[in-house]
Amino acid sequence: MTQAPALVPAAELAARNRTRFPNESAAYRRARQALLAEEIELRRHIERVAEQRRALPPGGEVGGRYRFQGEHGEVDLAGLFGDKPTLVVYSYMFGPQRARPCPMCTSLLSAWDGEARDIGQRAALAVVARSPLARLLDFKRERGWRHLRLYSDVDGAYSRDYFGVAEDGSDIPACNVFTRRGGVRHFWSGEMGPETADPGQDPRGAPDLMPLWTVLDCTPEGRGTDWYPRLDYPG
Repeated sequence: MTQAPALVPAAELAARNRTRFPNESAAYRRARQALLAEEIELRRHIERVAEQRRALPPGGEVGGRYRFQGEHGEVDLAGLFGDKPTLVVYSYMFGPQRARPCPMCTSLLSAWDGEARDIGQRAALAVVARSPLARLLDFKRERGWRHLRLYSDVDGAYSRDYFGVAEDGSDIPACNVFTRRGGVRHFWSGEMGPETADPGQDPRGAPDLMPLWTVLDCTPEGRGTDWYPRLDYPG
């Protein structure tokens, strides 16, 4: 087994940084260098977690005969893979009981629509909701999505088995990854919810799948605790 190379301490790497901005103070630079060391450690931790995720043993075999209605007809879960070995399925909070889809889910998927063709080079990506297909496609046109593949969960069986539905029948957002290694199997799912949330924070995963929050986390105001995306904005 090849041994991983020893890493230079994060503080030492940060000290090599020569970036300086106009009119910055010495206090700013000291604080920024300390933050840079933490950002390097965060980068390394993200990669350690990704390595641990990739090393997961085989998940449960997909046993249900799930059916999805898409723009080109009905398919089963295996059919969602296309020619890819890996499938990412997002459970969209747009069930029949909702007049309009979840704004948070919609914000996420709007970003993913721009990435869908890139993701599709390495993995299949599908968006599943419990509403009829015609309703999903109407909103896809309204939102201007071009590349996302939307599917109606025909009988809701997939959504129930893979945590896209709460006990009271309401929608839950879920991201599940499946693989064809050793048959069609579940590989990973985001499992962070209200039970795992830290005090003063909304439930969130790590890494956060929403580019919106990644950008806002770089601002002095942050993501806040009382602001959420909307489907439409005035003006």
